[in-house]
Amino acid sequence: MFIYRVTMKIELKYLAIALLALVIAACSNLPKDAGSADSGPLDGSERLHPDLGSESTAYRESGRASFYADKFQLRRTANGELYKHELHTAAHKTLPFGTFVKVSNVVNGKSVIVRINDRGPFIRGRIIDLSKSAFSSIGNLASGILKVEIEVIE
Repeated sequence: MFIYRVTMKIELKYLAIALLALVIAACSNLPKDAGSADSGPLDGSERLHPDLGSESTAYRESGRASFYADKFQLRRTANGELYKHELHTAAHKTLPFGTFVKVSNVVNGKSVIVRINDRGPFIRGRIIDLSKSAFSSIGNLASGILKVEIEVIE
């Protein structure tokens, strides 16, 4: 009888550990297409995105945009991808990951489409952090900050 109780306690511990592992895995926020650490994440360049002439806006916001500093190159973003300067990606505080956003420079009228894959910016007055290449396509990197309008592309 004593051996049965000890064995039962051990089995219940393993069952509890297995259930806890399943709950943790189910709550993970990594997207299914983020790729593994070994194979590297998808960079989004394989996906087609809407072109500038076919947008339908459901969300607009005006404010200031900044860009990622060099120290963030190849670091993980909030959705699990690696940040790369050359990709047209961005950070926004609330828009869902994978959302395509048209970012327009209010001063010169230039626009770029980016995909949200990170959270931020966390500096008051800024509404979006752009990758270095996205920022440079609509403004001068030396300026550091641009007045922009963002529109969700559906």
